[in-house]
Amino acid sequence: MASSGEDTCDDSDTAPVADSAHLLGFSDEILLHILSHVPSTDLVLNVRRTCRKLAALCLDKSLTHTVLLQKDYEASEDKVKRLVKEIGRDVQQLSMAGCYWLSGTTVEHVARCRGLVRVNLSGCPLTSLRLSKVLSALPHLRSLAIDVSPGFDASQLSSECKATLSRVRELKQTLYTPSYGVVPCCTSLEKLLLYFEILDRTREGAVLSGQLMVGQSNVPHYQHLRVFYARLAPGYINQEVVRLYLAVLSDRTPENLHAFLISVPGSFAESGATRNLLESMARNVALDALQLPKSWLNGSALLQHMKFSSPFYFSFSRCALSGGHLLQRVIDGGRDLQSLAGLNLSGCAHCLAPDCLLRKAEDDIDPAILEALVAACPNLRHLNLSAAHHHSPAGPSQHLCQLLARLPHLRSLSLPVCAVADSPPRADRAPIPPTMRAVPRGFGKKVRIGVQSVPFPGPAGPQPSSVFWSLLKNVPFLDRLELIGSNFSSAMPRNEPAIRNSLPPCSRAQSVGDAEVAAIGQLAFLRHLTLAQLPSILTGSGLVSIGLQCQQLQSLSLAHLGLMGKVVYMSGLSDMLKHCKRLKDLRLEQPYFSANAQFFQALSQCSALQRLCLVSRSGTLQPEAVLAFMARCLHVVVCHLFTGESLSTCRSLQQALLRRWIPYH
Repeated sequence: MASSGEDTCDDSDTAPVADSAHLLGFSDEILLHILSHVPSTDLVLNVRRTCRKLAALCLDKSLTHTVLLQKDYEASEDKVKRLVKEIGRDVQQLSMAGCYWLSGTTVEHVARCRGLVRVNLSGCPLTSLRLSKVLSALPHLRSLAIDVSPGFDASQLSSECKATLSRVRELKQTLYTPSYGVVPCCTSLEKLLLYFEILDRTREGAVLSGQLMVGQSNVPHYQHLRVFYARLAPGYINQEVVRLYLAVLSDRTPENLHAFLISVPGSFAESGATRNLLESMARNVALDALQLPKSWLNGSALLQHMKFSSPFYFSFSRCALSGGHLLQRVIDGGRDLQSLAGLNLSGCAHCLAPDCLLRKAEDDIDPAILEALVAACPNLRHLNLSAAHHHSPAGPSQHLCQLLARLPHLRSLSLPVCAVADSPPRADRAPIPPTMRAVPRGFGKKVRIGVQSVPFPGPAGPQPSSVFWSLLKNVPFLDRLELIGSNFSSAMPRNEPAIRNSLPPCSRAQSVGDAEVAAIGQLAFLRHLTLAQLPSILTGSGLVSIGLQCQQLQSLSLAHLGLMGKVVYMSGLSDMLKHCKRLKDLRLEQPYFSANAQFFQALSQCSALQRLCLVSRSGTLQPEAVLAFMARCLHVVVCHLFTGESLSTCRSLQQALLRRWIPYH
């Protein structure tokens, strides 16, 4: 691409070429659609300089109205400054979320986009003074996303900045220090999203306190609030700080509140203030979305008193919600659930079973309860039934998969592995261990464990009679699928406390293997896939089917596949990765995994890969293979390798990567 402002081609260059055979022969509408997929920096700084026609189209308001720089790792300091200079006056929506590499002085250039209505600066380095300078120049701002880091001081915000904040209606605030941030200044808030990422201790080891100056905020600031969302990372201080935010709401619940969602890992004890808030909501508001900590719902009759208008999302994650409670308090409460689009029942071990004091978590579900749920919520798009044993009884049309197949609008689905098993094992026959049915062995004869030559459905693949196969056939537009063992716990969870003592897989999960995984290949629109704790994965042939057929796959997470202590599916995984041309994120959690040259060579063919995370207890890696992989995959920006290698090996590899790449950046 030319770097000067002169055209490198003109309309006469394209004259000898038929319009139908040249890009510029397309209509402006088609060209604008094509150009909308080009990063803004390339569009304005490069493509615009190729010819007169593209120069005009690249500055079309439909393209300059919104600028998305998040995950655009090639957006350098210079490019961002030039971009703002060229089209800053036309930009109304700007996202720089996660642009951690940009300096504070570069972020200040956002002030030149005086017409901004929405701006996301999460992850950008911003001091109180810089934030004040930027916001003071944005009088039309209505939506803001920022981080509140240690050292933030609201008293440093100018009067012009506070005037801008007083008009903001949507605020997303990520807290890394105990603070109200800019919330007290946002007197017109309608939507408040809070992310609590505060560490219990400073880097120096000092214990942090969650005490805030309550006088910084007052109830009238929330009188227009419609949406309140809070997500907490593990740690007592995050709970302490969120209680102070909730205490402000407990005095007077906003009359227009429609969504109240709190996501908390582990337990979160209910206080007097939160109890008053919930009672006030039950009396005064009609909600559309609800998510509460499990301790607030367990043993409570709150759901019976809550009013819902046109609910679109419920989350009862890890609550002691029985099937009877689900029918009486959610489905049969005289509520119209046609509008319900999302339902999270993760960890609700008894939500599909009748009330019974002697029931075990592994007992069969009651199909009538699930059938009633499906009938009441026919438009569900997102359903989470993971982290529980949902075993289907024997009988026609009694299986969980058969009932879920009646939800054609599903776009994301999370199920326990044991829930997709075809039928319960016979009581008179013990389950065959995977080691016995894996590969027949002769006396001293070595047997090669490889990939089936035909990965597509056939005699060795999933049969049309499989209930899991039928389910996926009836939800062809599924975008996200999670198949997670009911006893699985990650060694490095994101927003949950780590559990060291993992439980063995459910016995019914033993009948879910390569054939069932191959059935996922039907999902042509699948973009996000998680497979965890499938002990009967032997060859990985099902993974090859997914790689060949799911060409839209962008995110893949695999954990604890096959027998513990053995990685027998490496060949299948390598063959799969060769076909994943759009894969951007790969997370692999497998004990004793050997990250060798074969693995990294196959991974190098994922040309779009940006993030890699490998978690392997007692695993190994080859530093030379890692260096070769990083040299070939130029888009990789995150490479996390947690293995059993020595500290000296890891440091040597880190230094080698720094010496090779830092000079070029």
